[in-house]
Amino acid sequence: MSTESHNTGQEPRNADVSFEERDIQAGAIYKYLFALGMAVVFSLFVCVFILRFTTAFTVSTESSTPLSRESHAKEPPPEPRLQGFGFPGQEADPQADLRKKIREDSEANEKLEWVDQSNGIVQIPVKDAMKIVAEKGLSPAPAALVEKKK
Repeated sequence: MSTESHNTGQEPRNADVSFEERDIQAGAIYKYLFALGMAVVFSLFVCVFILRFTTAFTVSTESSTPLSRESHAKEPPPEPRLQGFGFPGQEADPQADLRKKIREDSEANEKLEWVDQSNGIVQIPVKDAMKIVAEKGLSPAPAALVEKKK
């Protein structure tokens, strides 16, 4: 061990061991961050320029109405049409049509009438038919009905 004082104001030196005085160079990091920020700002300006150019190009080349609408502007679309309000000349009310269909379906399910009186085929309400099937079980269909359906 050395007896000399190391309080000379300088860092101790050893001939066999070396070290870097500064592991981190703050100046290089600051330069890198500045360059990265400038690249981001430059990219933003390029993207804004491209957006404005393509928007202006699209507006200048686009016609006011599509060609398909110009040629058929006064006539309604062919059948079957979608139900709703969306084209001129449609007078149907979708809600009224739905209520009418539900009413007609309910009446058809509750109707009692002869389908074919000579063969003894009757249309009965669905509730009554379900009771009969629950009591007696499902019987095979008569041959006359199978032939009629074909």
